[in-house]
Amino acid sequence: MTAEKQDVLRRRNIANTSVDVTALSLGTAPLGGLYHELTEDEARATVDAAWQAGIRFFDTAPHYGHTKAEHRLGDALRRYPRKDFVLSTKVGRRFVPRTTPDDGSEGWANPLPFQAIYDYTYDGILRSFEDSQQRLGMIDIDIVLIHDIGRYTHGENNARYWRQLTDEGGFRALDELKQSRGVKAVGLGVNEGAAVMEAMAEYDVDCALLAGRYTLLEQQTLDDLLPECEKRGVSILLGGAFNSGILARGLDSNAHGDLKFNYGDAPREIVERVGKLERVCRDFGVALSSAALQFPYAHKVVATVLMGARTPDEVRENAASFATPIPPALWDALRAEGLLHPNAPVPR
Repeated sequence: MTAEKQDVLRRRNIANTSVDVTALSLGTAPLGGLYHELTEDEARATVDAAWQAGIRFFDTAPHYGHTKAEHRLGDALRRYPRKDFVLSTKVGRRFVPRTTPDDGSEGWANPLPFQAIYDYTYDGILRSFEDSQQRLGMIDIDIVLIHDIGRYTHGENNARYWRQLTDEGGFRALDELKQSRGVKAVGLGVNEGAAVMEAMAEYDVDCALLAGRYTLLEQQTLDDLLPECEKRGVSILLGGAFNSGILARGLDSNAHGDLKFNYGDAPREIVERVGKLERVCRDFGVALSSAALQFPYAHKVVATVLMGARTPDEVRENAASFATPIPPALWDALRAEGLLHPNAPVPR
């Protein structure tokens, strides 16, 4: 076994559950056509490359490509022994036939012809789970995550959807999934730390898939969320380590200037900060992508780092970046430049 695969295969448990996940995992928004369309063959080859790299945890959602990613991931993974991998999906949206044209605002290239209805009620969550089982072609789903609850997504409507979780049985549905549907861990899949904090105060979650919010560019969660997760024994599945792409290639290697940050165009202050990060990494001969992937995993509550990839080459590049040795002095230099939170643990 290569040293690279050994790094990917390191495992941490999800909270106090029986589920353990590989250090590096595959997120499947790109399989749903996020920003760029993939063919069926390209999607399958990407999953195969992840498997060959040692990845054994795969996350998906009905939202990705309006159910496309679940279909594609299920088709690819059913060729492997079910006992050998961990699978997660999300609930909170039900998909029905589209009645209005897709306007492209969600970033999906050629999504399937369905549209979402937000539904966090008891019946809505169980229906969403059963629909995902059919799309994946698998009964056993290890982890189920409430998707996109919070003000980041819902704004002033969030209180109404929150009541669906608390008063209309959404959290109770998670209990049923764990007690009688074979689900081993439950939690949230969100883009904001505040939603995780609110959920932990209301319900005993096992984990939270947090997109961004703990990266080389965003470390405010060290002041509140991550210490609370550590106190409660809640695991973080860290998505968005590249902050939608800007940390994957940086500025030097981005010939097209298509700099994405948290699903939108990167603002000037973020571009400037990336430039500083890249300069320090260059001084030590380290690719920015390596620092970006390895940094969050140094925190003990981060069980896995979810990477998005749309090609086998991207999978292999990310696996290599995750395993590249980084001199400890690089982290010291980043801290001295004010680019790391004073309390941020770093790989050693």
